[in-house]
Amino acid sequence: MSHVGPNAAASARPSTGDPGAAAEAAKTWRDVVAAYVGLTKPRVIELLLLTTVPVMFYAARGVPDLDLVVWTVLGGTFSAGSASVFNCVYDRDIDEQMRRTRRRALPRHIVSPRAALVFGFVLGILSTVVLYLGVNALSALLSVTAIAFYVFVYTMLLKRRTTQNIVWGGIAGCFPALIGWTAVTGSLAWTPVVLFLVVFFWTPPHTWALALRYREDYANVDVPMLPVVKPAREVGRQVVVYSWVMVATSLLLWPVARTSLVYPVAAAVLGAVFLVEAHRMWQRAKASEALSDINPMRLFHASNLYLSLLFVAVALDPLLGR
Repeated sequence: MSHVGPNAAASARPSTGDPGAAAEAAKTWRDVVAAYVGLTKPRVIELLLLTTVPVMFYAARGVPDLDLVVWTVLGGTFSAGSASVFNCVYDRDIDEQMRRTRRRALPRHIVSPRAALVFGFVLGILSTVVLYLGVNALSALLSVTAIAFYVFVYTMLLKRRTTQNIVWGGIAGCFPALIGWTAVTGSLAWTPVVLFLVVFFWTPPHTWALALRYREDYANVDVPMLPVVKPAREVGRQVVVYSWVMVATSLLLWPVARTSLVYPVAAAVLGAVFLVEAHRMWQRAKASEALSDINPMRLFHASNLYLSLLFVAVALDPLLGR
């Protein structure tokens, strides 16, 4: 892992003709630490953990063992961080050209690709060891599978080749629901599979709304996100289709897991609100291709809130529905 000391700026030589190296040398150690943290995509980690811990509550039918939660969260953080770092290394060429990603560590030359790659492997190994020793072998295996799927299937195989990239590549982001369940029970069941599918069907509306906002960026780097190759009205239509399937799948948890009424009531209300937002975006997209009119980020933020509150309902169901 590379390190740049606070006095590095004094040794920089503008005459080298390498602006990237000069920029890297001018950074303090705090900038470097922040850069390494940024490579792990902390906001993504937060969302993934939010689909892990509530499932642990439901699997335990109450409050799970605190030590188990700590080890699972720690291992999950390392796992998600590892996958994100590998993604940043592989996509550094296009990240440098996109407005949304050009401020990341690798495009800014704060961290070298080699150092980032080592960092990714270290996080991956740590996640596996932590989950294996602190949780169980099945959770560790699921974590490794999620990392491999995100890196090899989504990042390297699908992202730059097909509009279905985030549909199937999004499977990696569904694994936390399985890991949270297996951390408590040591085995798989239909309940976490349903929650896995909820996240699976949630991913396209969530990601396509963001991709619609940055469709010019993706077009400039030849990444065939759906909003790049299809008009906004078609993106809106598919967002609505996936949203309906997502809501229907979320309600399926009630009979499958035999929840109390707390969960299905919350899922129905949250689902109805989300569907209204999805349909409204579709209507705006049918009327105009202008992003200022479509306002896709409204749905993007709504999707984050939806998933967060839905999994909070999963955690609260065994506590309030007794």
